[in-house]
Amino acid sequence: MEIAENAALVVIDVQKGFEEEFWGKRNNPAAEGNIAALIDLWQETGRPVAFVRHDSVEGSRSPLRVGYEGNDFKDFVEERRGKGDGPEVLVTKTVNSAFYGQPSLDGWLTGLDVVQIVIVGIQTNMCNETTARMGGNLGYEVVFPLDAMHTFDLEGPFGWSRSADELSQATAVSLHGGRFAKVVTTEEVVKAASVGVR
Repeated sequence: MEIAENAALVVIDVQKGFEEEFWGKRNNPAAEGNIAALIDLWQETGRPVAFVRHDSVEGSRSPLRVGYEGNDFKDFVEERRGKGDGPEVLVTKTVNSAFYGQPSLDGWLTGLDVVQIVIVGIQTNMCNETTARMGGNLGYEVVFPLDAMHTFDLEGPFGWSRSADELSQATAVSLHGGRFAKVVTTEEVVKAASVGVR
């Protein structure tokens, strides 16, 4: 695997509201550490980073609503914003895909001639997967380090429920098998992104 010199890191919805019991049981406690490591590497190498924040319009029931502390980025992300040598942007959105936000993520990436994006953040099978699918449809080469994200157990129709790990695996199989994205590990990304850097 190769990571382009101008590959963009898209950090999705790493917000304090996801720490609340509202969401239920999560998986992958290593997610935050891996996200931090990738942000650090991207900033050290001057690569572009997009920080994406979900501004919920669901009112008082959402831990991600605007004006509530849960809307804020987790501290380890907030303290890294603006610290990089490369281009950075803050994109706010009200739906799942980071490509439907303000300012336009696609416009920002296109302006930097970016063709490869690396997606990390929360939740694996929700905003991350939706952004990956749309990125693939838009022609980007999407890299999806599965251990740099997490999700939550979920109940569905017909009395079905799936654990966070099962949902993450299903996302990985759908994206990788369906050729929407290349599902990898953080270690693989770090190794590939560190080759030949200044």
